[in-house]
Amino acid sequence: MGDADATVSLPVGRVGRPHGLDGSFYVTRPRPRLLFIGAALRIAGRSAAIVRRAGTDRRPIVRLEGVADRSAAEALRGLELTVERGDAPALAEGEWWAHELEGCTVVDGEQLVGTVSRLIELPSCEALEVRPAQGGEPVLVPMVKDAVRRVEPGERRIEVDLAFLDLAGTSPSARARSPRRERGG
Repeated sequence: MGDADATVSLPVGRVGRPHGLDGSFYVTRPRPRLLFIGAALRIAGRSAAIVRRAGTDRRPIVRLEGVADRSAAEALRGLELTVERGDAPALAEGEWWAHELEGCTVVDGEQLVGTVSRLIELPSCEALEVRPAQGGEPVLVPMVKDAVRRVEPGERRIEVDLAFLDLAGTSPSARARSPRRERGG
């Protein structure tokens, strides 16, 4: 990663409703890995460190330096929290930030599948939401070894296995028209 990547802002979540009287608040749409005591977050054009972290990863509660009471937390409600990429913890081998994957071309061999529009957190894993090249409904590709053969963010390319995804031999527009399978019945 180059120095320019260090200035990329990563979304951490949004300020939710206040919790208690000390300026703490819930974080909505949290990225728990980025919510730790001492993390320097950006909010409303300024930087503020997390001085308290409580709650769970699904419903974290934080307090930022300079946010001293409930009314100050309420004034921030709905604002986005970000962190500069250079201040984020290092990722393990085989992990990527969402911004590195968004916009990547998705292929199976020479067959163009589409473009990654976003990364979605599912209960069991993360998944790529792929806009089909031929139009139609987005396709979800789970970020599991059997579905994703290779990820090359530097080349803006992700190789998938359409056969594993049960999408081989069908065009994206045909998939969009076919009824979705439902469990049990």
